[in-house]
Amino acid sequence: MLHPELTRAARTARGALLGATALLGAVALTHLAQAVLLAVALSGIARGDTRHLPALLAGVLTAVVARAGLGWWQRRTAVRAGSRVRVGLRDALLEHLGRLGPFHVQGARAGAVRATLVDGVEGVDAYVSRYLPQLLITCAVPPLLLAAVAVLAPHALLALVPALLLALLAPRWWDRLLERRGREHWESYETLAADYLEALQGMPALRAAGAVGRTRARLEHRSDALHRATVAKLRVSLVDTGLTDLAIQGGTVAAALVACASAVSGNTTATGTYLLLMLASECFRPVRDLSREWHAGYLGVSAADGIAALRTAGGGVPDEGRHRADWSTGPEITFDGVTFQYEAAARPALDGVTFTAPAGRTTAVVGPSGAGKSTLLALLTRHHDPGQGQVLLDGVPAAGYALDSLRRGIAVVSQETYFFHATVADNLRLARPDATEDDVRAATRAAGIHEEITAMPDGYLTVLGERGATLSGGQRQRLALARALLADARVLVLDEATSAVDERGEARIAKALTRAARGRTCLVIAHRLDAVRHADRIVVLDGGRVRATGDHTTLMAENGLYTALVEAGRTKEAGRAA
Repeated sequence: MLHPELTRAARTARGALLGATALLGAVALTHLAQAVLLAVALSGIARGDTRHLPALLAGVLTAVVARAGLGWWQRRTAVRAGSRVRVGLRDALLEHLGRLGPFHVQGARAGAVRATLVDGVEGVDAYVSRYLPQLLITCAVPPLLLAAVAVLAPHALLALVPALLLALLAPRWWDRLLERRGREHWESYETLAADYLEALQGMPALRAAGAVGRTRARLEHRSDALHRATVAKLRVSLVDTGLTDLAIQGGTVAAALVACASAVSGNTTATGTYLLLMLASECFRPVRDLSREWHAGYLGVSAADGIAALRTAGGGVPDEGRHRADWSTGPEITFDGVTFQYEAAARPALDGVTFTAPAGRTTAVVGPSGAGKSTLLALLTRHHDPGQGQVLLDGVPAAGYALDSLRRGIAVVSQETYFFHATVADNLRLARPDATEDDVRAATRAAGIHEEITAMPDGYLTVLGERGATLSGGQRQRLALARALLADARVLVLDEATSAVDERGEARIAKALTRAARGRTCLVIAHRLDAVRHADRIVVLDGGRVRATGDHTTLMAENGLYTALVEAGRTKEAGRAA
């Protein structure tokens, strides 16, 4: 079975795969040479002529040794080809996910994506490196051997050809059913993987809600579904294998009977009889090997649809820009008549938004929940493009910048931070791996986290738990802020970046940011409006539209929506304090 997604992936290692196929053909030649030498030796023994027996046996031994060497070389070449395909495919999928942005990833189940990227891509390796080369050999070798058999005993083709056709074509009757069973098996596997990962990540919440038992029962149900899908797939696969083996064994027996009948009737010599037997056996060897390699690479076939769905997932923005975001100072950011509406939304998230964030200054964007603040940031970093209007950076539309360059030029600190299972220093150097120790310490001091890091068991070499589980919420946000400052991007975006920090810590960070923001253009989104009162400009959003702009004093004097938001925030803080 040829799957277009898998043959497409194989093109990335075409040369290595052709080399592996050629070596596999050389291995087949050693089998053929051994068969011919054994046929000649056996015919000599049958005639009582053993004069050439030592030379023939030496030739057989040479063929065996050559086959061992060629087999090792072939496997090494195939492994290299499979590795190249596997790495290239996984890199392409990750790159595509990066272009799609977080909104696609958030809409998919992490465990299912992980299963496709890891287990599915691993399954492609065996299909590409073992099954495809063997398929080419199976298409080439048996026809040549049948031509040789036709010269020796044409009537033997009456037994060999039907058996070969049955062995090769009979399993294809089950392809559609096997494909459906394989898809069901992979979907069950993906679902179980997603459920397990979700349960592990949410274990504290499950314990707190007393839902561990219910979750275990659900996982057992998923496991049973996977078991049933596996058995159903194996049932069809065993029928496939049974038909192939029946055809191979039946064809071999039929060829042996034809050879014996031909020898008894005197139509062939002893050498021709033994050669016929050996060639008949060699005709079926590639078919047997193909069946074995098919089962080895079947996981790749099962995962192929999932890989194709991930590779072709839509929603990403085109990367056609030519400008580089290598600004020497913070650029001016302009939203010019920007309108954007999500597919399933009843109204636009942004409707004709127009404002300018001055170069090298701090601009705050505030508004009630659902006002469109997060959508603004998604358009700035080009996770989406506006339906109407445009976002300009230094007068150049965001789409005019190369996507990777644009995103490297914008450092984002969000409310939901992510840290890897690595040292504090490695997490800080994520965007700037060549940063010096002095640079790292300067960034952490600016974010107000340096003293806490040095108090950790191994200081900057302390290994953080996955997702920063060993840190408090405030520590995570300040560490994320230090990472953004260390990236030295000319645009700094703070999306609720101090929501987990107390007022005292927030004031300290705000003071540090005033120094760190020099030369940068800063966009700040915050619900606690006291955190943005010192911003150079404040933009008030509501219902996807700009309701007011100005500094804190001006907006408070207008006694409009901004004043109401500030008073509501103070009332909420007072209620918490009480």
